[in-house]
Amino acid sequence: MNQHLSEDFFDRNGIDCKHFNGYKPCFPGEDCTEACQRREPIGTRVLIINLDAMGDVVMTTAQLAGIKRVWPVSQVFWITMGNAARLLDNNPLIDRVFVWNDVSRLVLQQQGFDVVFNADKSIEACAFAASLGCGDIRGFTLSAKGQIIPANAAAAYNFRMGIDDALKFRGNTRTGQDILAESWELPYEQDPYILNLTEEETAFCAERRAAWGLDGSVVLGFNTGCSELFPNKKMTVEQHVRLITILADDARVRFLLLGGPEDTERNARIAELIAPLNLGDRLISTPTREGLRRGICYENLADVVVTGDSFGMHLAIGLRKHVLAWFGLSCWEEIDLYGRGRKFIPEGLHCAPCWKRSCPYNLECIAMIDLNGIAAAVRAFADANPATTPEERS
Repeated sequence: MNQHLSEDFFDRNGIDCKHFNGYKPCFPGEDCTEACQRREPIGTRVLIINLDAMGDVVMTTAQLAGIKRVWPVSQVFWITMGNAARLLDNNPLIDRVFVWNDVSRLVLQQQGFDVVFNADKSIEACAFAASLGCGDIRGFTLSAKGQIIPANAAAAYNFRMGIDDALKFRGNTRTGQDILAESWELPYEQDPYILNLTEEETAFCAERRAAWGLDGSVVLGFNTGCSELFPNKKMTVEQHVRLITILADDARVRFLLLGGPEDTERNARIAELIAPLNLGDRLISTPTREGLRRGICYENLADVVVTGDSFGMHLAIGLRKHVLAWFGLSCWEEIDLYGRGRKFIPEGLHCAPCWKRSCPYNLECIAMIDLNGIAAAVRAFADANPATTPEERS
């Protein structure tokens, strides 16, 4: 056994291997010396900073393919908030995910990155990007006066979107993915989100489909809620009830109520008001308190997802569902459904989009949601995609 290591092995810059940590063997029973046969070059060291809303984190995964096109040999780290970290599970293009806290910031600040991509226009994210001492920051950083500024010239359009309401609400026709790719100087090829289930989660979905008898039906999922930050991005309970009522006579359709802990009471109220229709097991209110990854699994059971512009919408896009998304206060031009679904927008409404947390116009955009149009789109999907049983699919 080689008991002596060369001076090169102890280079202050570290070992050129993605797996090596200096604490224990990278793989059980392996010899982590020059004799290692499983060394994987690090290449370009990349850090992604994305602390924004959970839906934005899912959307930002669309940039990973572009990063790998530019730097095929690279090590990609990502730092995000604790509630979003598990959205990046099982992602083959990310080497390590860090949760935003003092320890993670300390660890990352002691490292050298070749490129730092900051997606967020926030003081915290920009200050952290600036603190890393990287010569190539793309997206946003902090000025010496404590102001959020573009970190590179290519981020100018994205930056202007935040300070020019005319551009944000009326002029822009580009998707968020397109704009962020430009900001990060990456080739834009309309890459999809990356949201992968594990083998265990895939098996769980198959078990639930069988237990609930969903095969042979068109499963319609309802994202009934939204972030508490913008409560006006959801339908009323009465609208959900009305939409389910319109579709109740279509025996092909099964209904799933989806959401997190904050939607528990809302979903219970919808189910209560629907009870007189006697839908039986055609209406399932999925569990809302089993954690983020189980929530993703329940949404994965749907074939079609009806949703506002919410985290649930981005999950549906990432899971490649047929998405019927309605919009009011948020900017529909920035959302890419990748040809799977349809957007319902408040045509001719002068005040939309607006991104206001409270409405001076009695939520006219919500009242304008085309429930009959959404129901027709569900029926059209069912016509074009006849549900089959597992036996018929095989």
